[in-house]
Parts: sequence; C-alpha cells; structure tokens
Amino acid sequence: MQKCFRHRGSERAMLPLGALLVALALTACDRPQAQNKSQQTAPPPAVTTSQPVVSELVEWDEYTGRFEAVASVEVRARVSGYVDRIAFVDGQAVKKGDLLFVIDPRPFERALAQAQAELEQARTKAQNSALDVERGKPLLERKVMSEKMFDDRANLLREAEAAVKVADAKVATAELELAFTRITAPIDGRMSRATVSLGSWISAGGTANATLLTLLVTQDPIHIYFDISENNYIKYKRMAELGALGGKDGKGADVEVALPDETAFAHGGKLDFVDNRLDPGTATMRARAILANGKQMFSPGMFARVRLAGTPLKSTVLLPDAAIGTDQANKFVLVVAEDGMVSRRNVQLGPLHQGLRIVRQGVGPQDWVVTSGLQRARPGQKVTANRETLRLSAVRPAASDAPVSR
Repeated sequence: MQKCFRHRGSERAMLPLGALLVALALTACDRPQAQNKSQQTAPPPAVTTSQPVVSELVEWDEYTGRFEAVASVEVRARVSGYVDRIAFVDGQAVKKGDLLFVIDPRPFERALAQAQAELEQARTKAQNSALDVERGKPLLERKVMSEKMFDDRANLLREAEAAVKVADAKVATAELELAFTRITAPIDGRMSRATVSLGSWISAGGTANATLLTLLVTQDPIHIYFDISENNYIKYKRMAELGALGGKDGKGADVEVALPDETAFAHGGKLDFVDNRLDPGTATMRARAILANGKQMFSPGMFARVRLAGTPLKSTVLLPDAAIGTDQANKFVLVVAEDGMVSRRNVQLGPLHQGLRIVRQGVGPQDWVVTSGLQRARPGQKVTANRETLRLSAVRPAASDAPVSR
C-alpha cells in the first residue's frame, strides 16, 4: 500500500512540468512564423536607377610626355682666345646670325696681315720667275742658253706659282679664323646663361676640352616625346591601315596635350615620328609629336600629359562611377528588370568622359542600372526603383577626367 501511494505522488508532481515544456515548445514554433510574417510584409529596398548615356565620341589613350627642342646647339668657339665681348642677355631670344660673343681679334688680325704679306712676297717671286723664263726663250733659240738652264728657270716659275697658291690659302685661313672671333647664333631660339665672363680664356674645337659658352634651343615649334605600349602600337598600326589614324604609318595623327595644372587638353599637335624598333627593356615604342609654341608656354624639359585617339568616332555607353561595383576580380553593375528583380552584369570599363565612365562592354542603352543605393540591392532580390535620367552636363568633370586606356 505504501509503494502504490508513492507512484501516484510522482505522477502528480510531473504533470505541471510537462505542461510547461509543451508551452515552451509552442512558443518556439510561433516565433519563426512571426518573423517570416514580418519579413513578408517589409517593402523592397528603394534604389535609384538610370539608363546609360549614349554619346558619339573618341576614346583617347593618355601618356606622359616630355618636351624637347626641335634643335639644340651647344655654343663653342672655333678659335681659342680671350672673351672680349658678350653681346646678349641671359635668356634672350635671338635670331639666326645675331652676335653672341667676340673673342679678342688682335692676334688674328696680325696673323692675317702676315699671311697677306707672304702672299705678296710669293707673287713677286712668281713674277720675277716668269720674266726670267720669257728672257730665256730667245737665248735658248739662239743656242746661247742651254736647255738645262732654261728648264731650271721654268721649274723655279712653277715653284713660285705653287708658293703663291700656298700663301693665298694661308690668307684665306687667317681670314676665316678672324671671322671666327665673332660667334653668332646658328639658329633662331632662346639663349641660356653665358658660362664665361669677360676676359676669360676659352679653348676652341669640338672636343670635350673645348669650352662650352652657352646653350641655344629653338622654342617654336617644339617636340614632345612619349612612349606607347606594344599593344597600343599594334592597335594604332591597324587603325592607320584603315585610314582612321593619320597616314599609313600613323604620321599626321591628331595629338592633344595638357600641362600639369590643366584639366582640359587645350593644346593640339600632330604625330610626326615613330621609332623603328621596340625597346626590349620596356616593351615600348618611342613616339614624337610637334606642336606650335608661339606663346612660349612650353619649354624643353617640361612634362605634360599627351593623349592620342585610341578609337575612331563611335557610339559609346557612359555611366557614373557610383554605379560601378568592384570585387576581387571584376567590375560590375546591378541591372533592375521591369519587375524590380536585380541582376549582376560584369562590365569592361574605359576612361572618363565629362565625369562619366565609358563602359565598353556589359550593358546596353536600354538597361536600367542602379546608380544610387548600390549597397542596398542584391542580385536575385527585388527592389523599388526610382528612375532618373542621366545627363553629361549633370556631372561636373573631375580633374582626373583624362582618357586612359584600361
């Protein structure tokens, strides 16, 4: 009887505990249903979408170039002597033939006078020898003079005539050296500073020991050199063959230049040289353009940005950079369908144009691309799209809007 009583007491104690477990289980089952119900009732995230801008334009390839003078002359003396005069101001613009330096001419004037005197002396001897020959002819006919004596007189005449030529050449040399004491500008251009002062001794010649007097460079026009990659060189050659880039060799193609403090490429030039071999160390080809420099804005040694047409004029799709996402491997955009479903598109990008990014591949003009709220949209989910129209004028060009190949 006591054993039966204990069993019934245990059953009464377990009843409240079982009811509690059942209540907890029912509560746990109700929570996800409530959460799902709240999720189902939440509206899709709002984003802004726009169709790409379509514009007819040329894509440009940008390079870093360096200006160099069309002609550059190291001014050195052709005769040695002391500087007697400096006839220009440092940095002065000069014309061909303008006087730059004068070397003390007095030693050269004396040398010229001596050479002229020697020439006169040689002419006198030649005249006397000629008279001796003329006097000897009748004597030779009458057999008064031997043939040997007459031949000796004729040989002296020839020697005297040769001596006249030697003396004449010495006079010409002395005149030339005297003329070299006046150093003039060989080309039009702008002077550097004078590296010598009045009274300085300068050595002549074209060797390393010759004294450098100054440097003269041309200013207008001016060259700019830049290096293009092997792939771009091949691209330009194919464009040139189709007549889309200058002549058959690419010469004459339009080139645009911007200085470091300029945003726009406001200076135009023409491609006038492409090297005949690829640099094996850098896998680049040296190219050169020529530009007018009437305002003296460019100076040899300056750096500038250079761009060359990388494509012919074509219809191009553009989007703002805010619409472009990046992962580890690709650039992409999110496209919203008519029903609000989001899908991902990998894109191939080009340079900036008036604040918008050129999209070479991946989207079309009719696609609605997420331009704002990119972080709220997920591929495979729906969004509420607020459609807006993009315009080139609505985006302010940035300082980095330089067309660059990517």
